Amino acid sequence: MFLSRLPGERLILAALASILGAAAVPAPAAADPGDRLIVIEHFTSQGCDRCPPVDDMLRDLARWPDVLPLALHVDYWDYMGWRDRFALPENTERQMQYAPMTSRKRLFTPLLVVGGLDMAEGFQPMKVVDLIEKHRAVDPGVHLRVDREGDRLVIRAEAAEAFPAAADIVLVLFRPESTVEITHGENAGRVQTYTNVVTHWQEVTHWDGHAPLLVTLSAPDGDGAVFVQREGPGLILAAQRF
Repeated sequence: MFLSRLPGERLILAALASILGAAAVPAPAAADPGDRLIVIEHFTSQGCDRCPPVDDMLRDLARWPDVLPLALHVDYWDYMGWRDRFALPENTERQMQYAPMTSRKRLFTPLLVVGGLDMAEGFQPMKVVDLIEKHRAVDPGVHLRVDREGDRLVIRAEAAEAFPAAADIVLVLFRPESTVEITHGENAGRVQTYTNVVTHWQEVTHWDGHAPLLVTLSAPDGDGAVFVQREGPGLILAAQRF
């Protein structure tokens, strides 16, 4: 696990909501599909007693139109008395790709990855705000649009210049909210609400940015997003909900 829980975590969460409210772009009446979207991946587990403050923080982050927090439940704490019903082995595999970029160089929870590049280890709301601001200030030069057209999902993208190496086009599906009563393990007795629980990952194709991208897929049910992400994984150059 990671870091002890802060006694004033609720006050800090309130401060986070206040800061985000001041910093975030107000929600437009109809969001432009070309607007930037900052992805925050939270590697979490129902069996981790340090995760609930960060799970709660995701709910605050999800209020803002240019931030997409995602809960990626991992399976490596399942042996500790409670099996996480949202855990996916592919979430653990994705975290393994990020692990060399962390201070510990291994798997642990909670871990947040902002924009595919920057880490917040444990409950660090002010650092998360700083990282959001950092990514808001950078324009990677990629325009992405994702549309449902009947039973098809159409992905279009253009880049200001070709990439040094091909980027990944990634499709992710998520459940906006789920509440779980945890009866065993480190969080026994807690009723926890999770935000944007990832249910599926799919690498759609690769794209070098040289020519415009056009990809058509069968439209999946429910909520999801598409990323353009440097290999590694690395910086998320663009992301859009659908």
